[in-house]
Amino acid sequence: MVLETLNPVHYNITSLVPDTMPVATVPILILMCFLFLIWNHEETSSIPGPGYCMGIGPLISHGRFLWMGVGNACNYYNKTYGEFVRVWIGGEETFIISK
Repeated sequence: MVLETLNPVHYNITSLVPDTMPVATVPILILMCFLFLIWNHEETSSIPGPGYCMGIGPLISHGRFLWMGVGNACNYYNKTYGEFVRVWIGGEETFIISK
């Protein structure tokens, strides 16, 4: 008898979760999606350069400078975006001005 009460097969997991749980989860998920959209919203800059894209853009531009070196990375960004470019180096917004 004691072994039967300790056996987890006899317990139904759905009876442990109240019926109001899915009703309360929907507004929380909607709120989280709304906050995620607000967090990712950024004002577009008039200066050309790689996009921010949830912090991935700064990681890519910083990695490009580490991988290619300053001179080659600057030449790449100037060919891609023009003479005045906004990139991120070390997490800080950096402007490359060249002709």
